Amino acid sequence: MRFLAVIITGLALAAPAAHAFALLNKIGMAKSDYFVAQQAYAGWWVVGLLLPLALLANIGNAIALRGDGTAMLLSVAAAALNLVIFMVFTQPANAATENWTVQPENWESLRAQWEYSHAINAAVTLLAFCCATLASIR
Repeated sequence: MRFLAVIITGLALAAPAAHAFALLNKIGMAKSDYFVAQQAYAGWWVVGLLLPLALLANIGNAIALRGDGTAMLLSVAAAALNLVIFMVFTQPANAATENWTVQPENWESLRAQWEYSHAINAAVTLLAFCCATLASIR
């Protein structure tokens, strides 16, 4: 279970990290350019399935390693926080833009919400990954 928690959480880190690294290049794009760039993420919803899988893997790891509660509690909390951030900030922006195929008037605020929620999720998922790794090597 340790290995699985580390691997799935590490894989879950890939997408938000990619978004975070692209943020500075994308946040100032013109409307038409931004909407074209967003089409590169078509089908990435599949990668989003790694977030609940990481949460389940870390819960399983926490159960298996009941004696190492601090790191695993942080890992589970970070993985759960990741899902909350997605549901509260990222998903509403996706819905309002129909996955960036519709250009509403408030697109700039939706862009900021979407981009920064991914950057925050990158940090949160990195924390989850570090906690899962620490719990696995103890």
